[in-house]
Amino acid sequence: MNELLQIADLSGLYKTMPQSAPKSAQLGGNEGEDFQTVLDSAMGLIGETNTLQNKAQMEELKFELGYAENSHDLFVAEQKASIALQYTVAVRDRFLEAYNSIMQTQI
Repeated sequence: MNELLQIADLSGLYKTMPQSAPKSAQLGGNEGEDFQTVLDSAMGLIGETNTLQNKAQMEELKFELGYAENSHDLFVAEQKASIALQYTVAVRDRFLEAYNSIMQTQI
């Protein structure tokens, strides 16, 4: 539950949340645009993860109130949300590793 609130808080920091994957890096020139594309993709991932977390909570509520006919839908929604959260955390960790690597670079 705490993870859901944190993801929802993060999604408000960024205005646009595209759902597309980043373009491959081009040789020469547009490094700033390439970084922006990767950042947009990561923020889209946060939005998707938040949506899946909300769907899992809704399925859980339906199941608890007796509106769900089977537990399969609940299990699938929870697994999707769990995998999306794990993937989002892994992407965040990679961004932090890259940031720390850049910060330790001596000029």
